[in-house]
Amino acid sequence: MSLRIFNTLTRAVSEFSPAEPGHVRMYVCGMTVYDLCHLGHARSMIAFDVVQRWLKASGLRVTYVRNITDIDDKIIKRALDNGETIRHLTDRMIDALHEDADALGVQRPQHEPRATDYVPQMLSMIGTLEQKGLAYRAGNGDVNYAVRKFPGYGKLSGKSLDELNAGERVAVNTEEGGKHDPLDFVLWKSAKASEPGDAKWDSAFGSGRPGWHIECSAMACELLGQTFDIHGGGADLQFPHHENEIAQSEGANGQPFAHFWMHNGFINVDNEKMSKSLGNFFTIRDVLKVFDAETVRFFVVRSHYRSPLNYSDVHLNDAKGALKRLYTALQAVPPADVTIDWTEPMAARFKAAMDEDFGTPEAVAVLFELASEVNRSGSAERAGLLKALGGVLGLLQTDPTTFLQSGAGLDEADIQAQIQARADAKKAQNFAEADRIRNDLLARGIVLKDSAAGTTWEAAQ
Repeated sequence: MSLRIFNTLTRAVSEFSPAEPGHVRMYVCGMTVYDLCHLGHARSMIAFDVVQRWLKASGLRVTYVRNITDIDDKIIKRALDNGETIRHLTDRMIDALHEDADALGVQRPQHEPRATDYVPQMLSMIGTLEQKGLAYRAGNGDVNYAVRKFPGYGKLSGKSLDELNAGERVAVNTEEGGKHDPLDFVLWKSAKASEPGDAKWDSAFGSGRPGWHIECSAMACELLGQTFDIHGGGADLQFPHHENEIAQSEGANGQPFAHFWMHNGFINVDNEKMSKSLGNFFTIRDVLKVFDAETVRFFVVRSHYRSPLNYSDVHLNDAKGALKRLYTALQAVPPADVTIDWTEPMAARFKAAMDEDFGTPEAVAVLFELASEVNRSGSAERAGLLKALGGVLGLLQTDPTTFLQSGAGLDEADIQAQIQARADAKKAQNFAEADRIRNDLLARGIVLKDSAAGTTWEAAQ
C-alpha cells in the first residue's frame, strides 16, 4: 500500500507521491516568537515531526522547512514592554522553543528560516505582485493585496468571497487611505514614528516591515521552489494565512504553490481551542513540570493529527499509565537489536496504519498488541520490534527502568533501604511491618513489584 494523505485543498484522501521521485519538500508554519510555546504549539510540532519521521522511514529523502516569525506587532509590543531589543527577545524565545522541542523529541527541521533574514525576497515578491496588478499602494503608505483580483481566492477554505470573513489579523473595516476592500490584506506595513528602529526596513515602498502572510510565501519559494509537495500547519491557519499564501505565491509565480495541504487539529481545554489570545493555554514548560516529556508526546501521538484533542490532567495521567504498560514489557524482556522487516505481520499492520494519512491511533494499537505478545512469549526479538516501531513515532527509546522510576520523588538509596527493611521484616515474619513499609512507599508514589527474582519498584501513575 502506498502513502495516502488527506489534502485540505481537495477535501479528500489521495495517493501521495513527491514531484521529484524519492525527495519530499515540506514547509510547515512555525511559531511567532514573542512568548513561550504552549501545548497547542507542541501538538503541531509533534504532528509534523511524526510526518517527516514516517516519510524518512518509508525511504524518502525529506527537505523540511519550519519558519520562525521574528517580526510582528506582538513581538514589537513585548520588546518595548520588556525594555529589550527585538533581536534579544526573539533570540531568547527561539532558544526556549528549541529547548521545549528537544525535550519532546521533536527533530530539528533541515531549515528554520527567520523572517527577518528574508526581507529582500519578500520585497521582490511584493514588487512582482504590484507589476501584475495584484497589489496596490494605499494612501496610508501600506502596500495591500487586492484579493478580488485573484480568481482562485477561497479554494483552500472552500468558500466564496462573499462568505469569507476576515480573520484575526485582517482588518475588517476599510480605513481612509487604506484598504480598497475589507478582505484585502497588507503585504508591506508603513513604519510608524513610534516604532523602534529595529522594526523598520528601507524599501522602494518606503520605510516599513513585511506583513505576516508574505514571509511564508517568500521563504517557501526561496528554499523549496515555486511548487513543492506538502504545506502544513495548525487548522487555525487555513484561513486567512494559508489562503493568503496561495494568493500571493500563485499570483506572483503563476504556478501551483503546494500540492498537498495538511492541517493538524486543535488542542482544546473544556472543548475550546487552547490559545494565548483566549488565555486558556498551558506552556510546554508548565506541563513538563508535572508530566514527563515522553508522556506528553504519547498523549499527542496516540490521537490522529487531524482530530481535536482535549487536554486535562486526567487524560495525561491516562497516557502516562498506557505508556508505562509498554515500558513494563520492555523492562521484563530486554529488547534485541532488530531491523524492521515491513513484511512481518505486525510491522505490516503498523505500516498500513501510517500509510493511511499517518494513522497513529492504529499504529499505537499495534504497539500494545506487541507488548502483550512480549509479555506472553518473553521473546527479545518481539521486544526489539516493539522498541523499533515505537522509535518510528519517537517513543520507547528511554531505558525502561529509568522511565518507570521517573517522578518518584525519593532518592534511589532511600527506596532500596526501605525495600531491604521490608525484606528483613518478611524474613522475621513481621508481616504487619512489611505491609506498613509497602503502604508507606505507595503513599509516597512508589509501587513495589515482587517476583521470583526479587523486588523492583516503579513510580505510581
